Amino acid sequence: MRVFKDRAEAGRELAQALEHFRGQDPVVLGLPRGGVPVAYEVATALGAPLDVIVVRKLGVPFQPELAMGAIGEHGTLVTDERVLAMSAVTPREFEAVEAEERKVLDARVAGIRARHAPVPLAGRTAIIVDDGIATGSTARVACRVARELGAARVVMAVPVGPHDAARSVPEADELVCLSMPAVFRAVGRFYRDFSPTRDDDVLALLDAAARRPAGQDAAADDPEATVDEDVEIPAGDATLEGRLHLPPAGGVVVFAHGSGSGRHSPRNRAVARVLEGAGLGTLLTDLLSHEEELDRRAVFDIELLASRLAAATAWLRERTGPDRPIGWFGASTGAAAALWAAAEPGSGIQAIVSRGGRPDLAGPRLGVVEAPTLLIVGGADTDVLALNRQAAAQLRCPYRLEIVPGATHLFEEPGALDAVAELARGWFTRHLA
Repeated sequence: MRVFKDRAEAGRELAQALEHFRGQDPVVLGLPRGGVPVAYEVATALGAPLDVIVVRKLGVPFQPELAMGAIGEHGTLVTDERVLAMSAVTPREFEAVEAEERKVLDARVAGIRARHAPVPLAGRTAIIVDDGIATGSTARVACRVARELGAARVVMAVPVGPHDAARSVPEADELVCLSMPAVFRAVGRFYRDFSPTRDDDVLALLDAAARRPAGQDAAADDPEATVDEDVEIPAGDATLEGRLHLPPAGGVVVFAHGSGSGRHSPRNRAVARVLEGAGLGTLLTDLLSHEEELDRRAVFDIELLASRLAAATAWLRERTGPDRPIGWFGASTGAAAALWAAAEPGSGIQAIVSRGGRPDLAGPRLGVVEAPTLLIVGGADTDVLALNRQAAAQLRCPYRLEIVPGATHLFEEPGALDAVAELARGWFTRHLA
């Protein structure tokens, strides 16, 4: 049974199966929420624009995970007559579910379209991407919506689906499915990490895709000299999984993740894309295993996190050579780990950026840090802002405290994450030159 590490890995593999669409002016359309991280990787690899088609499953009232139909934008509706007959759902019950889901759909459409106008589909190939097909109801609705918007050809692309997936989506002109196991119960069984994708994650990925120059794919100008791959990093008795983007020259930023913000986090990936667009390399790696993240003691074990960050950086130096400038981008407790590790003699780190971090947890080591440090805090994140001000008073290195007005701890507000990315890009390009 084929099992993907996460949606990002599934998207990269799916992109390889869709390579023949490169240069044909396709539009990649993710199905929010879980389909968008997959679609982002496909659009990046093909150099195609990324958009969404918003659909909502209509779950059986007493078993919401079982789809009796789906709805989409522009009033599109698909029903599964077999499920309706078996579940004996009444017309009134169906209408109640549809009305409730329509409210959610309309709100989601409004939130997305306030920041991203729809990409025109007239006369183009629409590649609709989800993280998997179960009953096919949402896929069918999405295909109908794309057709109504003028798509000349509709392709449904997923990493996994049941063995009869092709029959599940008759509205598609073509189905691309990497894995079609004979026994299929739920899409999530085919991912090691199937954590929920949130609305702000969707917006972050759309923002990152919109910043990419038209027609530019994931490869740099010299694809043979640019590394873009999954890596494993030895760190004492642990092995860290990571994602490395390494251009031929320039500084590299290592991301020090706090709890719940791993290498697959759309927020971190969105920031990384901005840094990569400025010519910087990035290494996104999880400092804790999934089991360790569930242990609050490990999450706040700053010395442990710092040692893992130092090990990842040492591995990177062995790969790139000693002269490559390296910076650290830390979030939450990861920021404390970065400052703790930077205080070690000979750390050689040339710049640090903290996003909503807890620098106070680095304690007395703050006064020893020499690397120029940028502290970014949301204006509405009052408790963390106070802790950052206290920590800043202890720093003896060049530093700056930047406040993003109105932003809360996760920078979910419109434009907040963009502000973080631009501040980080300016700091790193200045200090890692």
